Amino acid sequence: MKDIHELYSNFKEDFPQVNLKYEELGRVIHEESGPIGKKERWLIKVAISGASGHARALETHIRKAEEAGASKDEIKQTLLLLISTVGFPAFMEAYSVYKQVFKS
Repeated sequence: MKDIHELYSNFKEDFPQVNLKYEELGRVIHEESGPIGKKERWLIKVAISGASGHARALETHIRKAEEAGASKDEIKQTLLLLISTVGFPAFMEAYSVYKQVFKS
């Protein structure tokens, strides 16, 4: 996936060795740490970034979830789960990112 955030591209240029280690850690965690499937891992990341209020990460995770086979409805339901867990305002922030990604 190409970088969708210029800031991340800048980070990679400014700190190439740190980025290599960061990406390797992410790969090991995602691919070698347990039995959860790829689509489900990205939906979990959607929930985490949405609950944490990390809009840039959420945008990336929504796109990665879709690439991994998650439907728009699965992503939307993942975000709806935020309402009863972290509150309606957190959901609305995350939902605004969802709407922006899918321009719907």
